[in-house]
Amino acid sequence: MDQTEDTIGQLVQKLERDFTSGGGTLMSKYVRTDLYEDINNIYAYLESKHISGQFDSLGREKPFFNIVLASRNIWFRATDIDRKNIILKATSEGMTLPVFFLYLHLQNWMRKENFGAFLNNWGVSLAGFNSSVVKFVEKDGKLICEVTPWAKLIVDQVNFESNPKIEILELTETQLYDRYGTEAVADLVGAKKARELTNKQTMDNKNNYYKLYEVHGRLPLFNITGKEKDTEPVQQMHVISFVGKTRGKAEDCYTLYKGREEKDPYMLTYLLPSEDGSISLNGSVKNLFQAQWMVNHTKKAIKDQLDLASKLIFQTSDANFIGQNVLSAVETGDIMIYSPNQPLTQLQNNSHDVTALSNFGQEWKALGSELNGISEAMLGIAPKSGTAWRQTEALLQESYSLFEIMTENKGLHIEQMLRRYILPFLKKKMNNNKEIMATLDMHGIKEIEARFIKNQTIAEKNRMVKEQILNGQVAQEPDVAAIESKIKESLNEQGNQRFFKPSEVSWKKEFENLDLDDVEVEITGESSDTQAMLATIDKALTIVTNPTYSQNKQAQYLVNKALTKSGFLSPVEISSMPAPEQPVTAPPGGQVDVMAGNLQK
Repeated sequence: MDQTEDTIGQLVQKLERDFTSGGGTLMSKYVRTDLYEDINNIYAYLESKHISGQFDSLGREKPFFNIVLASRNIWFRATDIDRKNIILKATSEGMTLPVFFLYLHLQNWMRKENFGAFLNNWGVSLAGFNSSVVKFVEKDGKLICEVTPWAKLIVDQVNFESNPKIEILELTETQLYDRYGTEAVADLVGAKKARELTNKQTMDNKNNYYKLYEVHGRLPLFNITGKEKDTEPVQQMHVISFVGKTRGKAEDCYTLYKGREEKDPYMLTYLLPSEDGSISLNGSVKNLFQAQWMVNHTKKAIKDQLDLASKLIFQTSDANFIGQNVLSAVETGDIMIYSPNQPLTQLQNNSHDVTALSNFGQEWKALGSELNGISEAMLGIAPKSGTAWRQTEALLQESYSLFEIMTENKGLHIEQMLRRYILPFLKKKMNNNKEIMATLDMHGIKEIEARFIKNQTIAEKNRMVKEQILNGQVAQEPDVAAIESKIKESLNEQGNQRFFKPSEVSWKKEFENLDLDDVEVEITGESSDTQAMLATIDKALTIVTNPTYSQNKQAQYLVNKALTKSGFLSPVEISSMPAPEQPVTAPPGGQVDVMAGNLQK
């Protein structure tokens, strides 16, 4: 399709038609994938809904024995990353302080914008679909981040980045006026329509929602200017609606907004990438499509047999019973009358081998767990009697190795979010007069106090001297040690929180020379063996408490190497701690002056 000759309305209608018409994309000679069908199937399975209907051809209800939901939850739990796992570090010594303050602003932004909830929503979406689309938009001086549901997107499966993205919106009249103003929506108001999915199926019975299409992509500039000579492709955004218009005429639509934008607000993320870079939904749910169908089929067969076996069915050749039903025509105490030599006997309708069917279903269920890398221990199933706990722990560690790769990919995507959207936004908004609150660990507290206690002590000393002079007193040198002790005591009362005021720190000055290339993003949310990590720390503690440790360079190297491998403690944090004071030991026949620390004989 030549996008240079299409209006936005024509483009939207064609992309929507191609996306929902079926047929999918040919990935190889024998493989054809349909993104639209996969999305709808995943939603159905997560909600325990049959895609072929809830009843069979005889009107009997079909059970849904859900095996995908537990897999989705385990993927979510095993790949979880929290705000505290996101750390910024400087790559050059001169940028240590600016990057530290940038990290404080990042913490403050994540707390105010509820970034933790975004991470959870994003994690659930990734766990269910393997791929997820996130959106970052600057509005009213804020950076808004959200996860865009697959049910609301029209995208290209093969090349997500280079093609237009269309998001379907349902807004009320009030929301329309708030977003686009009175003039833009005046003609649209009045043509009310119930909310719809991409296949035109209504979401609910409410008719006060307007369906809009939000289009983002690199398109010819004439779509904005209306001048045919402007054929240069630029990143732009359009919001249109066909409400109240004739769908047959693609150019006949309402335009609520059109304009250029700095960057594409959408970003494709995944747990496991596809081989060719296309959108892959091969995750915890799609991997179990076949297994879920077979388990449901088996449970349906068992249910039908048990339903049949629970019925009492009689047979006779006596014409007196024609048209009678034992359930509705026979009451307790009724006398059966039948002709001579025409007995009324019960039909043997015992169930078949239900155990074989159950075992068959369990095989498919076990296959599903293998496909998703889930062990029985991860499902909470108690190990068999006599199984050593170390064996179970080893199995868990092996099972989580796949999820470590997924978590690493999540971490790489978070780094992309930070570099592409979040950090440039924070750097741009640094020139403000807002106080910043940060929660630091012990290493961070010591670092920041080492830098600021001295400055605060000098400032307080100068204030005291100035106050003496203004009061007509002879200026005397204040007790610097007492001032410093008081400042430290005040900081200790704040716990692990520290507050930075613009009067003490000039954000503009701190960040004027900051290059984001000097910022290293570290994500520490990988799944790890906690027991092994604690064992490593315990052994390291035993070594460092040895009196000869400070002189043993080989032991120091090995401890630092072990701590680095554990990923839990940094050797830099250990090395920055003051060494413990060594007790003074008196030689034989001598005594120790405790106050002076001198030996006396």
